[in-house]
Amino acid sequence: MQNTNLASNDNTGVEEVSVSLRHYEFKKRLGEGGFGQVHEAWDSKLCRPVAIKQLKATEGAGSAIQTSSLLKEARLAASLKHPAFVKIFAIEDEDNSHSIVMELVPGLTLKQLLQQNSQQAQQPLPEQQAINIISQVAEAMQEAHASGLIHGDLKPSNLMVEPDGKVRILDFGLASKTDAQATTSMSQLDPQGTIAYMAPERMMGSPASAQSDIYALGVILYETLTGQRPFANASGLALAAALMQSNSDTWEFPTGCKPELIKLVLVMTARQTEKRLSSMQQVHEQLRGLISVPVLVAASDADKISSVSGKGGKSLSKPKRFAIAGAFLIALGYGAWQAVPYLEMDKMSLKPFSESLAMKQGVEALKQFDRPGSLDVAEANFEAILKRNPQHAGAVAGLSIIYTSRYDSDKQDEVILQKADASAQQALKLNDKLAISHIAVARVNSQMGKNDKALEEYEKALKLDPDNIFASFGRIIALRKMKQYEDAIRYAKSGLERFPQERMFAEELGIIYFEKSNYSLAENFFRLSIKIQPDTVFAYANLNNTLVKQNRDDEGMQVLQQGLLIRPSALLYSSLGVALFKKRDYLGASEAFELAVTPNKGNPAKYLGWANLGDSLLWIPGRANEAKKAYGKAIELLLPRLQISPNDVVLVSRFGLYSARVGDKEKANEYMQRALKLGPKDANVHFRVGLAYELLGQRDEALAAISKAIEFGYSIKSLESEPDLLNLRRDARYVKITVNQSK
Repeated sequence: MQNTNLASNDNTGVEEVSVSLRHYEFKKRLGEGGFGQVHEAWDSKLCRPVAIKQLKATEGAGSAIQTSSLLKEARLAASLKHPAFVKIFAIEDEDNSHSIVMELVPGLTLKQLLQQNSQQAQQPLPEQQAINIISQVAEAMQEAHASGLIHGDLKPSNLMVEPDGKVRILDFGLASKTDAQATTSMSQLDPQGTIAYMAPERMMGSPASAQSDIYALGVILYETLTGQRPFANASGLALAAALMQSNSDTWEFPTGCKPELIKLVLVMTARQTEKRLSSMQQVHEQLRGLISVPVLVAASDADKISSVSGKGGKSLSKPKRFAIAGAFLIALGYGAWQAVPYLEMDKMSLKPFSESLAMKQGVEALKQFDRPGSLDVAEANFEAILKRNPQHAGAVAGLSIIYTSRYDSDKQDEVILQKADASAQQALKLNDKLAISHIAVARVNSQMGKNDKALEEYEKALKLDPDNIFASFGRIIALRKMKQYEDAIRYAKSGLERFPQERMFAEELGIIYFEKSNYSLAENFFRLSIKIQPDTVFAYANLNNTLVKQNRDDEGMQVLQQGLLIRPSALLYSSLGVALFKKRDYLGASEAFELAVTPNKGNPAKYLGWANLGDSLLWIPGRANEAKKAYGKAIELLLPRLQISPNDVVLVSRFGLYSARVGDKEKANEYMQRALKLGPKDANVHFRVGLAYELLGQRDEALAAISKAIEFGYSIKSLESEPDLLNLRRDARYVKITVNQSK
């Protein structure tokens, strides 16, 4: 038995030396938390057992805050009249310490009951018992909400099931008065809130509400019906990401679960608040309509509850237990007991772990690869499958896709790419008739610059699964990288029509048109990508780049600020740094680039981040050595990728430029010549080559390359903002080039 959700210590529930508080004699310690301790105690005046929540004695401002919090908890709890809420008897002050004296509740928490049932019966609670429990909570919370009170932390450990089956609601200390003007964030209001039962809007910073209480109770209902909470294999940020990125219609229910119950869980846990049931009254009414037996527990369960607890309240006497058992049997009658074989069958059909559910959750998380924690969610699901079935080709392929995603956007460690390759080959060997196996192989080939082979594998995957979104999207990327733009555009537009809620197709269309220098169309598709999924960082960075190309730098800065407000990332910090660099704010640019390569806010494995940092540091007095080290780090990170993809024109041209930055003239010339052969009509390549030649003091070659860059579409405004080309722009030959190109 416990009166609050507290972390248990090894000595919880052990007899201690008696302590007195006025006329209360302390007995067992029931729990302890940061605020203080909860004890079982004896009220010598009224001769009854009580529970006392005693606040630790503190001094200063912290004391006032704690006292206010304690009084708030007591007053809120005392204002509730429904018998499900724990009664508050008194508030006691003594020696700078404050205590709440409350009712001592016998029984087990719902969390303990679920754990006990899982261990002993190896199945969830009987359906009718689950309905009865949740119905009682809904009825009580209906009254609380009508009074303008929100609980804010409903979860199984805050629900006590007494030996007679009555449910009590604990810890209303997190409750708050409903306030339409509230702006309190989740972190301010509910630092101890449990993620598993927290509504998605709360994770985004919204305050607790009746809707969030309904969501929490819906998750609890799901747990009582299935024996486990959603995403039971995930925790922390990975769990939060899973809950925010999925809908409850992907959750798996036991075979034979009433359709009405499944529907009720779904409408209670809808991700969008407007799609949830609007009140606890509706929840209670729907549950009440599903009750076919009285709100009681069997005598055997009552016996378990009272005997396991052993804290607060005496066990029912034997005659009373028999009386409850007799009443229960009479109420059920013969017909109701026919449910027993059904429950046994349900036990056989409901497995503690579902491969299909884990695979589905893993794939769904992969679709959100750019969101923090998504790859961790996917990995947890695939690893859980492989722990039980090491030969599961789909899970092996899923891990390979995770590795290539991390290599591309996170780590860029060659060991990760090797693991991706090994996993992809293993998946293909285990089952070459699975589309995901070919997708895994294709992604590895794509990372290695073998786009023709990647395209072949994507085509094989689409023959096996024509609607596979990963294969559809991957084929477009392969075609774009091979400069087969018309085919890429056709498939991307088709994908956008077939999957209108997937922003990846709009994003890829934007990238294709950007590469074709059609910045107006690129802008439209990047804006569409943001409209489809407002919290992705790629579209904000790409839209900024597109606006800059159209000489709309200020609009680009606004877009970056919007993206950074949603989610800081290495990509957005890098884009911000570039924008500040063009404004000649080199100090501000260096600060943004430094954030882009820090482990906590950016990505230290991105070679481009280090190169950008070097560019900005060069223009700050006294930091030339730091700049050279940054370029050295960029070369170090770029070299392994170049060895894997020796014909990647972007990598080759950048390696040549960075070599020029550190004064390696021989390497710079070698790689610049290679870049020109690989991309003879690539404007960006000619720009990098021209800049590198200028850095090496080869003005004639620099002017020739810059002229080609302008000819192939490089923005003159971008050239004018490049500080390292200042002396070149003063050359009369450059003026002549720009005049001729503008004609």
